Amino acid sequence: MPVLFDASVYIAALRPGGDRERLLQRSAEESPLWLSSVVLEELYAGAQGTATRVVERLERDFERAGRVLTPNRTDWVTAGKVLSRLAGKYGYEQIGRARLTNDALIAMSAARAGITVLTANARDFARIAEFRAFAWRLPANL
Repeated sequence: MPVLFDASVYIAALRPGGDRERLLQRSAEESPLWLSSVVLEELYAGAQGTATRVVERLERDFERAGRVLTPNRTDWVTAGKVLSRLAGKYGYEQIGRARLTNDALIAMSAARAGITVLTANARDFARIAEFRAFAWRLPANL
């Protein structure tokens, strides 16, 4: 089954002391591996210096492979509905829902495409999955 990494997985690998080589090895083992355009935005927003070049390389490589997943209108609408239901159940205020918007977009587009999300952010993705089923899991050995 195809997979994509949430930004939390890339960030852990790109931090000082992170294991970029292990991430690349893991990427080669997963077939096929996708990159969410939402994750790409998150990575660019936090990247500086050498990390920016790494993100640029990721973007280039995934674009060449034709494996960049971008949310469509239905994904946006479904994400909004899921966030509304989350707010009702868990009492999220505007800031809390805004924080979850990217994760919801990643989840909705992955669900549409039949892609499993690998994330270190179990709490938020588990809550999103309560309202819209999608495949997600914690990454092994990363």
